[in-house]
Amino acid sequence: MKRGVYILPNGLTLVGMFFGFFSIVSSLKGDFTMAGWAILIANIFDGLDGWTARMTNSTSRFGIELDSLSDLVAFGVAPAIMIFTCALSPFGRIGWAVSFLYVSCGALRLARYNVQMVTAESKHFTGMPIPAAASILSTYVIFYQHMFNTHPGKSYFVLALTVLISLFMISTLRFHGAKEINFKERRPFLFLVALILILTVVVVHPPITLFVLAILYLIWGIIENTYLFYLKVRQQSRQSEQ
Repeated sequence: MKRGVYILPNGLTLVGMFFGFFSIVSSLKGDFTMAGWAILIANIFDGLDGWTARMTNSTSRFGIELDSLSDLVAFGVAPAIMIFTCALSPFGRIGWAVSFLYVSCGALRLARYNVQMVTAESKHFTGMPIPAAASILSTYVIFYQHMFNTHPGKSYFVLALTVLISLFMISTLRFHGAKEINFKERRPFLFLVALILILTVVVVHPPITLFVLAILYLIWGIIENTYLFYLKVRQQSRQSEQ
């Protein structure tokens, strides 16, 4: 700390935290769509701070810890309050217990990630990243408001979805993230075309497209991990036969 802190990446981290706080305020005011968008914007700044730190060689232990605290606010507390106030509060104690389950699993996920950054070097994530979990909940709220012009209300689907992604965060399942893409490396031309097409589709109809992409991410994670489990069982079966 005597040598100071890097202003740019840590400043971007604080901007992400601000949008998480803004999401909480919006949820308490009953503006759940704004709360969802604030979480998605915080997601953008969460990506920018890490990318900026790596590009400018300004990564630091202080930045890592601040980023985790920002993530807990923007992707842990903010989505939990949003989903509780708009869909889980009618369930009473079950509703707030599930909301707390989401926050606690997110905190455990962040703590484990920080430890793994020191002890292991792997491109993929162990457990669903908390920004991805927050994006699934926020895009669902935005999508529902867009399609039905109201918030979800008492919903067993949201209850089950929140429990599912909470458990996915603390699981040892494999999930992927944007950090696996190295933008400094050469990529096939079609990769750039695909990025442009995705961006175009998102811009045309953001509420629907973002929710579809979030659900596809969740489904892809389930399919990939089911396949990996199948390969593991088959390998163990072969070893037992030998």
